Amino acid sequence: MRRLSAVLLLCLAPTLSWAGAQQYEPMSASVRAALSGAIADKRPPTSSFKDYSEAVSWLSTMSARLEKRIPNREYRLELLRAIHYEATRAGLDPELVLGLIQVESGFRKYAVSSAGARGYMQVMPFWVQVIGQPSDNLFHMRTNLRYGCTILRHYLDIEKGDLYRALGRYNGSLGRPEYPNLVRSAWNQWRYERQLAMNAPTPSKP
Repeated sequence: MRRLSAVLLLCLAPTLSWAGAQQYEPMSASVRAALSGAIADKRPPTSSFKDYSEAVSWLSTMSARLEKRIPNREYRLELLRAIHYEATRAGLDPELVLGLIQVESGFRKYAVSSAGARGYMQVMPFWVQVIGQPSDNLFHMRTNLRYGCTILRHYLDIEKGDLYRALGRYNGSLGRPEYPNLVRSAWNQWRYERQLAMNAPTPSKP
């Protein structure tokens, strides 16, 4: 029954706001500096895929799944490349990040929650003051993904790898099962199997 409820809630995710409010928690100077460094790293992105064939296969599979939500193919591929890069950079599963975005914003770039969380990964603005620069725009694709992935990695480190609790912190609902269960259900929808991509259309530039 609990699984059925989670599935039903997930189906309504595009019309409901599951974005919570990450809570500011005092952190040591060393942690703050590390997070700031991760956000400020301006090195140009390189390929986060192991090889060309993996890039083609993954991007083709995910692009087909995302097409109904983001019809523009070029923008869709740009977003997927950015998600894969920022997730991999933060030591996260890119499909987990896709599931989180699905639940948090329904892949709406300019989504704003009632608590003020912004963008694809629904990042709270206080993070800009804590670890970023005043010029950081949380509606900018890569900026939003960089913040979101860095914050989730931070929560995973705090919780010693406990994803359930880390997701609760991310959503500001620590201790309640609804949000972690929704993200896990969405994550399962984005799971990548190489054989599933065999007949998918090939993107022009991985």
